[in-house]
Amino acid sequence: MRGSSPNKTGVSESDEGEIDWELRPGGMLVQKREDGGEGFGPLIKIKVAHGNSHHEVSVPAQSTFGELKRALAQKTNLEPQEQRLLFRGKEKDNGEFLHMVGVKDKSKLVLLEDPASKERKAEEMKRKLEEMKRDRGMSKACEAVVIVRSEVDKLAEKVTDLELAVNGGVKVAEKEFLMLTELLMVQLLKLDGIEAEGEAKVQRRSEVRRIQSLEDKLDALKARNSNPNSNNGKSVSVTTQWQTFESGMGSLRAPPPMASSTQATNDWEQFD
Repeated sequence: MRGSSPNKTGVSESDEGEIDWELRPGGMLVQKREDGGEGFGPLIKIKVAHGNSHHEVSVPAQSTFGELKRALAQKTNLEPQEQRLLFRGKEKDNGEFLHMVGVKDKSKLVLLEDPASKERKAEEMKRKLEEMKRDRGMSKACEAVVIVRSEVDKLAEKVTDLELAVNGGVKVAEKEFLMLTELLMVQLLKLDGIEAEGEAKVQRRSEVRRIQSLEDKLDALKARNSNPNSNNGKSVSVTTQWQTFESGMGSLRAPPPMASSTQATNDWEQFD
């Protein structure tokens, strides 16, 4: 019998121990991979066309298409489940082996993105663009409200000056009230033209209420300025209270005069 011949390392196969084998899909019995390595055998270079891009990857000759997809994920930014690999015009499954379908060194494959994945990415991109657009719109609306607020601050100071003058008994020209009212209306129209959502909408509503409050104050000051003897613009309310009867209905007529408590009598006392 021939003895076991030493291998390149000087150790015979019998000294190395038994070789572990595994049955790969397709019926091929091969040496079991060690340390979870992907593929084995000599490396081959594969050219992969992806749209307008071309990639070249090196993988073990007996790798699967699933393993090739994992290698391509680093170059294409497409996850393995998002990839479709075509060889000679036919799509290959993840479990198929490169060498068993004829893929060898310098073979060419075509990579397509899965349509469902492409659609999901398009929807995600659309959603992000809408969010960015909404955020920009909100920021723009807030800036517009801030500009109006600055103008209303100036007008509010003028309203305060008018209030001090009227309270001090100074007669103010009516045109001063009209001019301030018109300027406040201009700012109100500006706010009405601002398309706002979220926080910008809250700020706009607050500023609208502020302008309306200033307009009400101007109306009251104008009335007091026109009639300084009106007790500071306060009206006196007179309430007439009517007698209420047991039926719950109020009488629309004044109550009748009370009868005299003195009664006349013809009975005279007789003396003896």
